Amino acid sequence: MAEPLDPQALAALAETLPEWAVDDGRLVRDVEAPTFPEAIEWVVLIAEAAESLDHHPDIDIRWRRLHLVLSTHSAGGRITDLDVALAERIDRIVG
Repeated sequence: MAEPLDPQALAALAETLPEWAVDDGRLVRDVEAPTFPEAIEWVVLIAEAAESLDHHPDIDIRWRRLHLVLSTHSAGGRITDLDVALAERIDRIVG
């Protein structure tokens, strides 16, 4: 089971994942694609990355805008290294 990040590691996320915020103990990010089809393509690529990690985000899509939420259910809905790894992959996908 993945362990929740300690307070120091959570504080360091602002530097390592500057596009993400910690909100209510979860990693969140909003991104907007240039077009609706590209937004859907991002969702597919994020799904593939999530499957490879066996760790799945919450994704809300509204036209070209994606709202992404990462937390680890098996760690009480807190942020773990799995969330950080997936956030890094998502950052590479959405630029």
